[in-house]
Amino acid sequence: MSAGHRTKRSLLRTLFIGVVSLAIVAPASVAKADPTAAEIDAQIQKAGDELEDLVEAYNKINGDLATTQAAAAELQKKLQPYVDNMANANANVDVIAVAAFKGAGSLQNLSIVLNARSSDTLMDQLTTLQQIGKHQQHEIADFTSAKSKLDEEKKKIDETLAAETAQKTELETKKKKIEGDVKKLEALRRRSTTGGTGSTGVKVALGAECTSPANAAVAFACAQLGEPYKWGAAGPSSWDCSGLTMGAWKAAGVILPHNAAQQWSKTTHISRSALSPGDLAFFRGLGHVGIYIGNGKMIHAPTTGRNVEVQSIDGRSDTYGYGRPHK
Repeated sequence: MSAGHRTKRSLLRTLFIGVVSLAIVAPASVAKADPTAAEIDAQIQKAGDELEDLVEAYNKINGDLATTQAAAAELQKKLQPYVDNMANANANVDVIAVAAFKGAGSLQNLSIVLNARSSDTLMDQLTTLQQIGKHQQHEIADFTSAKSKLDEEKKKIDETLAAETAQKTELETKKKKIEGDVKKLEALRRRSTTGGTGSTGVKVALGAECTSPANAAVAFACAQLGEPYKWGAAGPSSWDCSGLTMGAWKAAGVILPHNAAQQWSKTTHISRSALSPGDLAFFRGLGHVGIYIGNGKMIHAPTTGRNVEVQSIDGRSDTYGYGRPHK
């Protein structure tokens, strides 16, 4: 072996030992730094946004379920008369058939059943019997046809109910997981030496907007300041974002759905410059909504772990648009 070859092998062996040594020593000597308060807040905000998206989807599915359940109840009302009429028609056919089979010896009873006061002969009575029988059979056929259509409609409604119920269960499961993640993050933040505000965006002080509110919707929202965010809540002492705006506009006599995206569909869409107190501001792809109170500020229920607050609508990168509810 040449001297040059021995030198290369020695150098490679030295490098290999050095790498192995680093691999062994590095994990023990480099401690993982704790996240800063700002990093924890960012994680909480991200998890809170994910939770709020689920909450809005949950609110929508609850509304859909209520609509479907109401449709099922209304359909049942429509079905019941058909069920009753079919039972009566079948009973009448049975009575007539029994009377017919009794024969000539029971003409008096048959006459009572048929109410054939003008019939004098058995043939007249049998002809009347046949006519009544056909009429009853036609009734039964009509009832059966109509009920069959309603039964098909009921089948579709039942399938929709089953699908919506399954979706609601899935959303509840996801919500529990995210809430657990948020609790862990909040516990981590409490242990942080630098603390943290738990808030993002541009938070502003409460001004004159809530001491002399412009309308009933704004007045209602102002009265909820400081109350806690709670997923799926629409009062009276806790709120999610669309629950708060729904409650505010209900106080003004306008009914809105408990879902930000559906509220957007119920509003006249306006520009930022056209905003007036009471209008709604939408964010995060219709995942969040607040109520405008003037001077570039809104009141909103922000996210889990926080309370209803005043915040600027400007300086955000996730603004979706603005809407005015139909009065």
